[in-house]
Amino acid sequence: MNLIERVVAISRRRSPWICRLNAGSCNGCDIEITPLLSPRYDAEQLGVELHGTPKHADIVLISGTLTLRSREAILDIYAQVPNPKAVVALGSCPASGNVFAGSPLVLSESLDSVVPVDVWVPGCPPRPQAILDGIARAAKLLEDGATKSQLQNWLGRLS
Repeated sequence: MNLIERVVAISRRRSPWICRLNAGSCNGCDIEITPLLSPRYDAEQLGVELHGTPKHADIVLISGTLTLRSREAILDIYAQVPNPKAVVALGSCPASGNVFAGSPLVLSESLDSVVPVDVWVPGCPPRPQAILDGIARAAKLLEDGATKSQLQNWLGRLS
């Protein structure tokens, strides 16, 4: 990591901007994200901001089951997030499909087979504290240059 990349990484440490994507869940994870912005959890104290566009985000929160239709949307949105970026998978649906597994339109693969997932937040739905911890871990990975997208870029430079 050169000096400029290091300065950018340090500046992102305290201001991770978040874009969330519901890939087709029951909305339980989305309901648990909302309290993060309330005074009780105060994610903005850590510099966390929710943004509606992936083009301004550092971290993508993805909840829900991977379906035939959501797979393309996830790939499209992931491509719009500028590098470096981190992906946080919320709940058990992105990993296993949870109660939706076996449905005709649900893919039998985890989110990690579509986009590189840096942090898995378990639970159904995960508690707001766990989501906030996952965001903090993703921000730390961004600062350290250790997200999977950063490592892929680094390996691409070597080859």
